[in-house]
Amino acid sequence: MALATGALLGTAVAPAQAYSPLPTHTINYRDTDNCPCSISDPFDGTYFEKDAGGYAAKVNLYYGGSYIAKVEFHPYAEKLWVYDTKNDGDGIYAEAWWFDGSGAYHSTGLVQPTGTSSVIDYKIVDLGIAEGTYVYIDVYDASRDSWLTTAEVIA
Repeated sequence: MALATGALLGTAVAPAQAYSPLPTHTINYRDTDNCPCSISDPFDGTYFEKDAGGYAAKVNLYYGGSYIAKVEFHPYAEKLWVYDTKNDGDGIYAEAWWFDGSGAYHSTGLVQPTGTSSVIDYKIVDLGIAEGTYVYIDVYDASRDSWLTTAEVIA
C-alpha cells in the first residue's frame, strides 16, 4: 500500500519549470554495511543507518553555483527522499523503479516535493520492498524529457 500511496502522491504534483541549461550533479554512494555514516551538504546533511547488504545514494544538484536539490535513497526502511532546496519556481523530479522477485516491474511514478515558502521542501516515499532488491533512481529536471542521471542502489 505504501507504494500505491507514493505513486499517487508522486504523480499528483503540478509540473515544475525546467532549468536551462540543465543542472549539474554529483552522486555519493555508501555501503551501509559500514554505517552509521553521513554525507554533508549546505542544509541538513544526510545520515544513513546500518543496513546489512544495502547500498545508499545521495544525488546533489547544482545550478549557477547554487545547491538546488538533493535526492537520497536510504536502504534502512527502503525510503526515497526528494528535496527542493531553492525557492526559485523550478523543481526536480525523481522516480524509483525496480523488479520484484517474480520479475514484475514497479515504480513510484514521478516524485516531487510540494513547493512552499520554506527553505527546504521534501517528500518521503516508503518503497516497502524486499531486502536485497536492486533499485534505480532516475532524476529529472521538470519532466521525463529532461533526464539528469540515474543512481543504482540496493535495498
